[in-house]
Amino acid sequence: MIPLLVLIPFFSLLILSLPFKNLMNRAGLWWVALLSLAQVALAVFHPVWFWESKINIWMLFFSFNSLVDSLTLVMLLSIGIVVFISLFVARYSLADERQRGNFVSMLLVALIGMNATVIVTDIFSLYVFIEITAVSSFVMIALQKDRFALEGAFKYFIMSAVATVMMLSAIALILFLSGSTSFSAVAAALANSSGSGLTRTAIALFVCGLLIKSGIVPFHGWLPDAYSSAPAPVSVALAGIITKVSGVYVLMRLVISVFGLMPELQNLLMFVGALSIVVGALAALTQNNFKRMLSYSSISQIGYIILALGCQTPLALFGAAFHIFNHAIFKSLLFVNAAAVEKQTGALNIDKMGGLSAKMPVTGATSAIAALSTAGIPPLSGFWSKLIIILALWNSGKFAYAAIALLASILTLAYFLTLQRKVFFGKIAHGLENIKEVGAGLIVPQVILAVLIIGVGLIFPLVFVWH
Repeated sequence: MIPLLVLIPFFSLLILSLPFKNLMNRAGLWWVALLSLAQVALAVFHPVWFWESKINIWMLFFSFNSLVDSLTLVMLLSIGIVVFISLFVARYSLADERQRGNFVSMLLVALIGMNATVIVTDIFSLYVFIEITAVSSFVMIALQKDRFALEGAFKYFIMSAVATVMMLSAIALILFLSGSTSFSAVAAALANSSGSGLTRTAIALFVCGLLIKSGIVPFHGWLPDAYSSAPAPVSVALAGIITKVSGVYVLMRLVISVFGLMPELQNLLMFVGALSIVVGALAALTQNNFKRMLSYSSISQIGYIILALGCQTPLALFGAAFHIFNHAIFKSLLFVNAAAVEKQTGALNIDKMGGLSAKMPVTGATSAIAALSTAGIPPLSGFWSKLIIILALWNSGKFAYAAIALLASILTLAYFLTLQRKVFFGKIAHGLENIKEVGAGLIVPQVILAVLIIGVGLIFPLVFVWH
């Protein structure tokens, strides 16, 4: 039954491409929203009849086996939530019905790619679905066809092409070494030839390709332009989940299940993770564009996940998976906040704003909640995943990295306090005296995500202690 997570969106895409385009555009948004909610329910309630049915199917002219574990469920849950939220934002912020229909179709393609990516157990199939997700992302970034969107899409395309070459080269070497591309066969072959130059080259190429997809320093150049120039619902989807699925998740899955953690790989992951945490936070401090600040913040927060992956202890891996979920929630909320501010003020330059909380109280309050969660302030959800990562680093003797992770949270708090002060606090800026709070189309997703941040933060310690 697990392949239905890919098959149903695939056949939905075919049906929505039929004639009667206006009707299909209107129905498509609600149908994909229903699919995303069903996915959330399946991940949360975990019905045995669905997840434990073992089925091999032929799809897209090749077969794949599926895998579901705790990490898979976290990813499927995050995908469902972010897709649902981005659809809400699209309905409110994309006025043109044809453009909205194109977004829904491309998001459905991305949903197919992401769901397949997190359940397949074959490296070549994994690559194919990563590229499906990347192509849909490229189209979505350029959806509005303005100069900045096309520039952001072009940078994403070029860097993605470089990553593609690296991953395909790695797959060719892996196939030569193992004669297969299944996770189990590749893991066994790499373990038997762990000291060879070919093995190290294959792993290095694949890891570098995935670091580019993740937007990790020093491969981050495409990310701020892509996130900031994309339409509001696309920014939510990209920052909330797409980058994490096509880059961070795949890196976690392969390191845990296939490559193993050689000392060189551990050192690389921890170094680039710590570097991304610091560089992303420092760059965010210098930004005056709302979405670009959030983009650099994403680079910093993804660094925490990569740093925890490099640590590799069970506690660190748990913290990494938990931070993926938390980042999907609080970063999606922040980009919804940015969409609300842009919708009402017509601008994203934070130096020209001020006092918006008086006019937009829900947006101001939910932005503060998301910012504090990102900075790791208790008892919000982001605090717990950051605390777990820092404790895991400390317990494993990585004291310097633990200190970097802790001190970088102060930088995170600093740039978010700057954002809150310039945008929402103080006296209302000239020319913004008559703005109002956004409509329900953006209020509802803000409230949903804020409640999740608070609820998970309050409930998690009880569940963690109970287990």
